[in-house]
Order: sequence, then structure tokens, then C-alpha cells
Amino acid sequence: MTQHLTGDSSPKDQASSRTDCVIGVDIGGTKVAVGLVDGDGKILRSERAPMIANNGPSSGLAAVVAAINSLGADASAVKAIGICAPGPLDPFTGVVINPPNLPCWRNFPLAAEISKTWKIPVKIDNDGNAAALAEFLWGAGRGYRNVFYATVGTGVGSGIVFDGHIYHGRTGAAAEGGHVTIDYRGPRCACGKYGCIEALAAGPAIARAAREKLAAASNQSVMLGLAGGKIEDVSSEIVGQAYANGDALAREVLEQNVEYLTIWLGNIVDLLEPDVIIMGGGVSSLLLPFFDQIRRRLPAWCLNSRSSEIPIVLAHYGSDAGIAGGAALCSEVLNSKQ
Repeated sequence: MTQHLTGDSSPKDQASSRTDCVIGVDIGGTKVAVGLVDGDGKILRSERAPMIANNGPSSGLAAVVAAINSLGADASAVKAIGICAPGPLDPFTGVVINPPNLPCWRNFPLAAEISKTWKIPVKIDNDGNAAALAEFLWGAGRGYRNVFYATVGTGVGSGIVFDGHIYHGRTGAAAEGGHVTIDYRGPRCACGKYGCIEALAAGPAIARAAREKLAAASNQSVMLGLAGGKIEDVSSEIVGQAYANGDALAREVLEQNVEYLTIWLGNIVDLLEPDVIIMGGGVSSLLLPFFDQIRRRLPAWCLNSRSSEIPIVLAHYGSDAGIAGGAALCSEVLNSKQ
């Protein structure tokens, strides 16, 4: 009899799960997303489940176990499990240290606990690093040697891949690109520093800048109508919708955001000179029409005279970046199948 990780699955799902694969797990403060991923980076099946983040370590672990079980995967086909978890964490030991949005875990050996259940290798890394590796292996970074990945959404994260390997730094804490200061007089970031790119260019910063401009504006804006007349309800998504409708104030907000990102990426290019810059996250999708503008303006913000040759492209995996990233951490176990 074929053994399955617990959970129901249709005959079609069972047939697909018999292909050698890995499981990618994306843990957030409110959800756990899981997927079966094959050696080509294709997500064969995915599921989502609630994360129990405020009720002790065992409840948090049980939520992750239940999500993995919901895939109903053929246990003999699953070769490894890769997990994207919020940092701080130690990718070398698999210990989740003290993530602010996962208070259930403090110095918790998540990799070891998951491995006890399934008796297969388990790897853990933060979402930026893992997503960068997934894009390098299977996505927009395929064919490039050195990749810089940035995710711009509620926050700003990043990942660095050199010659096919994640750059972790000495202790695993490298690539915190979202907390590079570009204006020391700027707003205080949640990390405690001032003027981080996250505090200036992430989704909440876009919404805040739009609300400030609306409060000072003498002319009506599409943004206000989309927010039901309530300035306090303006979000980055509304800014994007207004821009798509030709709103001048929304364009002004996004162009300021693009300037911040260009300054930041100029620093990244001077430091790393990657072969490609890959942009992921919901705000990156919003800013796609500005990618060429960022690339053209890079020479004004870095010393590298050939910076405009570096492609700036949208990530392949979108909202599935965490699942694909988790799987990418374990991709070497499927190398013989590729």
C-alpha cells in the first residue's frame, strides 16, 4: 500500500505526488502555505492553513505539521522539506531565534522538530534568501551567475545568490537589504534605525505619502474616491489603481517611491554589481511600469558606469515565492532528476 502524509487527496493529486519532489513551506504570522514542488520548480499542489502564532511553541509546530499533512503527499516521493520562516533565524542550525510576528517561537529548533516527524532532511532560511534561490534556479534569474533579489510589499526584504549559493554572511544574518539607510534624517523604521528603505518605499510608506499629499492637495484625486472619501483609508493598492486611471497625484507618489528605490539600488550595484536585479512582492508588481526608468536613472546614483546594463525584472513566482523558495533550499536532493 502507498503511504501518504496524512490528509485527503484525489487520485489525480496522488498520481502527481508520486513524482519525486520536495515540500516548500512558507510560514507567516497568520498563515502557513505549503506546496509540492518538482525538480523543475513546478508547484504541483498547494494548500494554506492558519498559523497559531500566539499560543506557545507546540501549537505553532502543530499548525505547520497540519499544513504539511494537508497536502496528502506520497511519503516515499517526498525527499526533503524546505521552510521559509521569518527571521531572525539561524539557517545553519535550523533554529528560529525571535521573530516579532511569531512570538510562539524563541530559540526554537524548528528544522529538528519537523525532521523528527518525517525522517527526511529539513532546511530553513528567511524568505528573501530562499526566494532569491528559487528565482536563480527556476525563475527570472535562470541563466545568471549572481542574483540580487528584492521583495517590496508590506516591508522590504532581499536575498543574494553568488555562483548558485545563498550568501549568508558570517552568522547567517546577511542580506538585510531592507534596512539599509538611505536618509539618516528620514522616518524611524520598525527596526529602530532611521531612513531605511523599508521605512521609505514599502507599501505602508506609499500609503502614508499619498495620505499626506491628499491632505495638502487643493485638487480632487481619484485616490480619494476609491477610498470612499476617507483619506485614512488610502492604501498602496488604491494608489496603484489611481495611477492606472491617470491620476496625477498618484503618479507623483509613485515617482517619489521610484526615486527612493533607485537610490537604494544604486548602492546595491556599487556594492555587489549583480548580473540581474529581480523585484518581487506586491509593490514591485505595482511599480513594473517604472522598471525601465529605474534602470536608466541608476547611473545618477552609483559609480558604476555600466549600471544601466543590469536587467531589472519582475520575479517569476509572485505570491508563491515562499513555497518555491522553501523548495529551492532542498533542490540538491533532486539534482539527479533534472
